This record gives sequence, C-alpha cells and structure tokens, in this order.
Amino acid sequence: MPTLRRSRRGFTVIELMVVIAIIAVLAALLFPVFARARASAKQTQCLSNLKQIGAAMSMYMADNDEQFPQAVDASDKFRPDIWSEFPEFQARIPDMPLMPEALHVYIKSKEVWRCPGDNGTDVLDNHIFTTEDFRTSRMWDTYGSSYFFRTEIAFKYFTSFGFQLPSNVNVMFDGAGHWHGSDSKIVRNEWQTNPNRVFDKLKKYRYNCLFGDFHAKSLSYDQMQKAWDTPL
Repeated sequence: MPTLRRSRRGFTVIELMVVIAIIAVLAALLFPVFARARASAKQTQCLSNLKQIGAAMSMYMADNDEQFPQAVDASDKFRPDIWSEFPEFQARIPDMPLMPEALHVYIKSKEVWRCPGDNGTDVLDNHIFTTEDFRTSRMWDTYGSSYFFRTEIAFKYFTSFGFQLPSNVNVMFDGAGHWHGSDSKIVRNEWQTNPNRVFDKLKKYRYNCLFGDFHAKSLSYDQMQKAWDTPL
C-alpha cells in the first residue's frame, strides 16, 4: 500500500506581503495611540508635581506669616536682565534663593521639580526677543527645576490673602510650552528669520500651571497669556 505524503506548502510572496501590509497598517494605527498615552501620562505626572510644590509652598507660608517664598526661578537668576525695566526688583535677585532651595525642607524628593516632558529649550517663551542664550538639553538637569515662578509675587511680598483672583493667577508653570504642546521648540534666531512660524508654534503650546489657590491645570498658550494678564 503506497505511503501518503503530506504537502508542506509554505507562504507565497504575495501572502507574506499581505501579512506585512496588515502589520504596517496596525502599527500606523497604534503608534499614535501609544504616543498620546505617553503624553497624557507625562502631563498627569507634571500636574502632580505642581500640586506637590503647591502643598510645600502652602506649608512654607504657614510657617512664614502666609507670605509666598522670597525666591526666584532660573530665568530670573541667570537672565536677570529680563527685569531691566524694574531695577529695584533686579537688584534684589542676587540675594534671593532659587525656589527649590527655598522649599527644600518641605519637599522630600528633588524629582518633584522635574517635568517628565522636559527636553530643554533654546529661548524663553515669554522673552523670545531677548533670551537667545537660554539653551539647555533638560532644564531640570541644568537648573534643578523644570518650572518657573511668577516672581512678581515675591518682589511685591504677596501673602495667600493678597490676590484679587487667586484661582486665575499663575504661580508656577512649565518652563517651555513645547514640552506638552504639539509643535517643536523655538530655536535660536527663529524669531528674526521666521516670525510667523514662531507664532504658529506658540499657538500649539500647552503649559501645566499652578494657580494662586494651589489648583493645577493644563492651559493653552492663550489661556496662559490670560493668566499672565490677571492682575495680582
């Protein structure tokens, strides 16, 4: 009786190409989902950091007659010329500590000052005309904090009861809007060479922000500017 032999037919080239095409389509669909999930996780962690900083600031104020810390951020300390129109404020900067130094007793880990989206910057978003040399690969690595402070609050000796609209006043916030936005950072000399592109970028930026009542929220560029425009 003859022996039956099983056919060992492999994949044809066309079948392999179909499988590869299906994998490519699935990858194209899933990669943006994963990217959005990672971005959302970074934003959530950043907001958590700001809330912890707010809690530390509140404890500091409870120990210091409800006054906000007499401290500055890296942009003030290393580019004091941004305060050149207010020489009385600028003159005080050398004697004021950085905010992480002022709050170190109230914060257990230095990691709280690191935004997970921090990939540095070239210029300051609010001073794109004058700060062409604020370059860093990660702001936290260079300055010990990813966050900036509305230093006018310290210069004017504000207390927790002093704000007109505490829920609208920006106190601490991301050092750059491209970290959580949908466009690239502003690079050196870009304002001079392509101002329209700079404005397009700014409109796509987002900032995690701690307010005067110590709630934290993600803001668009326009919303951030509205917070800056809120009088103390």
